[in-house]
Amino acid sequence: MNAGVLQFHSSLSLTHSHTHTSKNPTKFADPVFLSLQTSMNFAGISNLRLFVTVKPLSLFMLLLLLVIESADASIHVYDRDPFREVGNAFLVSGGSEGLAASRITIPLPRHHSSPATANDGRAYIRFQNVTFRRSEAAAAKHSKTERRTGLVQVIIFEAADRDNIGGSPYGGQRSICCTPDLAKLEGCKQGEVIRIPSARDSNWPVTVNVYFRGKSLTAQLKTTEAYITKTGMYNLFFISCDPSLKGMTVSGKTAWKNPDGYLPGRMAPLKKFYVIMALAYALLCIAWFSQYVRFWDDVLQLQHCISAVVAVGLFEMILWYFDYTYFNNTGTRPVAITTWVVTVGAVRRTVSRLLMLCVSMGYGVVRPTLGGLTTKVMLLGVTYFLSTELLNITEYVGTISDIAGRARVILVLPNAMLDAFLIMWIFTSLSKTLTQLQAKRSSVKLDTYRKFSNALVITVVLSVIWIGYEVYFKATDPFNERWQSGWIITAFWDILAFALLCVICYLWAPSQSSQRYAYSEEKGEDSDEETEALYSGTPKGDISLVKQERREKKADEFDLEEDDEAEEGKRE
Repeated sequence: MNAGVLQFHSSLSLTHSHTHTSKNPTKFADPVFLSLQTSMNFAGISNLRLFVTVKPLSLFMLLLLLVIESADASIHVYDRDPFREVGNAFLVSGGSEGLAASRITIPLPRHHSSPATANDGRAYIRFQNVTFRRSEAAAAKHSKTERRTGLVQVIIFEAADRDNIGGSPYGGQRSICCTPDLAKLEGCKQGEVIRIPSARDSNWPVTVNVYFRGKSLTAQLKTTEAYITKTGMYNLFFISCDPSLKGMTVSGKTAWKNPDGYLPGRMAPLKKFYVIMALAYALLCIAWFSQYVRFWDDVLQLQHCISAVVAVGLFEMILWYFDYTYFNNTGTRPVAITTWVVTVGAVRRTVSRLLMLCVSMGYGVVRPTLGGLTTKVMLLGVTYFLSTELLNITEYVGTISDIAGRARVILVLPNAMLDAFLIMWIFTSLSKTLTQLQAKRSSVKLDTYRKFSNALVITVVLSVIWIGYEVYFKATDPFNERWQSGWIITAFWDILAFALLCVICYLWAPSQSSQRYAYSEEKGEDSDEETEALYSGTPKGDISLVKQERREKKADEFDLEEDDEAEEGKRE
């Protein structure tokens, strides 16, 4: 191909469907393309129905087993996937990912089984032993001597060219396959997919024809690479317009590779992002644990919890980096590492939220224990952990395409509801704690809690704004054409969580005066805080003078009370 976006290097010939130009140009109907998108996630619908009827723990185990068996990521595997009827066509979605343009246009050797390195500068979609199998009844209709007894077309197109697939004879409902009316009016070839050349490149969209021969039950697309020379969101579909091929299945696999590796386009920037986050957490660990070890004798229970969150956060970022590195080099997600990282992430999120809730309740500051609330807090923590774990496993451990599945949408709802409930509980408890500190006139603790309250308010406001932006981002980009900036959606939440953790570490940093935040049963502990701060540097020899002054003051007050009582007795 000349300046085409896609180049094929194989023993198969590259064929294009007959083109046509519509006299009444109509945009390719979004419902048709959306039906193609729907087919990509169709296999997950049966799993979603379980959400209503299966207990949460059983669902958790079921999903875990399912993803362990089918975690293939950028290597899309087809295991006898059935063709679905959509309009007048039968199709199977082969995947959808953002791919960057190749930096090297020299194709791999013809019989080269795999690239020397993942970051060799080439971007392509590789077809490996893709086999179509029809029913015996369909094969029996033909004789052994017939050359072409069935056609399957491999369609690759950019999301921007989605309107170039399909047509409508009279401006009504559009068809994927060429009908007799369209063949007469538009000049397309009956029984094949309608393809309108792209205005940017006449070679697009690209179709590859695969034929059944004689009475053969199978037709195979041999190993080949489709090289990408233009950055875009690419979609792959296997389509047949032959009604006799109803019930056909496809097996094999395709590998989608970017110039720097197998990471999908929207995920590739996250590899570098997690390196930066790991370094940020490492610096926070150094700053925090240096103080933590230095003032070990004065460390509070709350500071132990903060230390755990900081350490788990660093561990999570390191695991994410190794997960993405392995994924980038091999094209498959390591089930063990990915399961570990999503579990560690769920633990961090759960512990972080429970930590903020306990701090807001004044645990260790205005109350020694949580009392009867301990069970409720623990129950909420377990529920939140399971919800987050299910969501993360669905999103990260399963097969990855650049179009989110319905399963994630459903699992987001309980997680969002739990987050909303936690926020309400945190702010309600924080309000009560501030009221108690004001009543006790605890200036130091009150100032700390006010700063913590302000940080939480800013966090919630930013979260709401970002959720609104995320909804707008997805609503205005239904075909994921802005995939190159999609990684920011994920990265923002990690940055926001890290920023809030830094604020908490600053407010409750270990020091020699850490015990002033601790709970005390003495009634006058709060009113004497400033006095203790003033006398903390007083020499030991002067302490007796201070105590003596206090005793004399109390004696004078006692004498005044006796005189008042004597005067009242005389009046009586």
